[in-house]
Amino acid sequence: MSTRIAFLKGHGTENDFVIIPDPDNTVELPPAAVAALCDRRAGIGGDGLLHVVRSAAHPEARHLADRAEWFMDYRNGDGSVAEMCGNGVRVFARYLQRAGHVGEGDVAVATRGGVKTVHIAKAESGGEITVGMGKARLPEGDVTVSVADRSWPARNVNMGNPHAVAFVTDLSEAGHLYDPPPFSPASAYPDGVNVEFVVDRGPRHVAMRVHERGSGETRSCGTGACAVAVAAARKDGVDPAVTGAPVTYTVDLPGGRLVITERPDGEIEMTGPAVIVAEGEITSEWLETVLA
Repeated sequence: MSTRIAFLKGHGTENDFVIIPDPDNTVELPPAAVAALCDRRAGIGGDGLLHVVRSAAHPEARHLADRAEWFMDYRNGDGSVAEMCGNGVRVFARYLQRAGHVGEGDVAVATRGGVKTVHIAKAESGGEITVGMGKARLPEGDVTVSVADRSWPARNVNMGNPHAVAFVTDLSEAGHLYDPPPFSPASAYPDGVNVEFVVDRGPRHVAMRVHERGSGETRSCGTGACAVAVAAARKDGVDPAVTGAPVTYTVDLPGGRLVITERPDGEIEMTGPAVIVAEGEITSEWLETVLA
């Protein structure tokens, strides 16, 4: 007898996700199943998958249950596990709101990158969602990224997941970004890296493209936008920890616009939209078929 599994589809600045509500952590999602669900031709389609689980029900999040009721068990589009996804957190929070689990205001979300504080604005003020993304780490050492026969120096920024931020003169220089851009030294990113290519658009305003580890080029990347804002600030000679004043960058992505603020204590906030576009059901028979 077929079992029907609920799903939703959502996006944040066109970084799109399959959402699987599973409060008690009863749905098995091996990498092959996630990849099949995220397949844009034979599945539902998405850059990644948001597995919605109560923290107390997931072995990786039980220790966070006293701080955050809900755990974002995030997977890349190829089925691999990821520490964090900034756009995903906003869509995750929008789902919790839609399902009646939370209301407007603040909500804590557990992730593999730690507990994130999310603020859902009132609908009359635009309903955008702000995520406390934590602090950026800037590992020492030179990094280089390449496309075809060209190479650029890149800033190593860690937002709970690794990023290499390269400033270029034109975003077309990044090429197609289907495949991971080569980087060196290999020791800088032993588990792979998200690579951002960035151009200046004006004062405190940049635009970017990104290759997301495990997903290819995506229309948007929240942690990537945060990494880019931090790298751009340092390139511009600005460090809020030194000046004592927050700095805000507008980051344009192929899928929309995010606003990133870095505060003097190092905390970074990301504000942007999150939309649920559809919901439905899949059958366990289909999952069994793709896993056979």
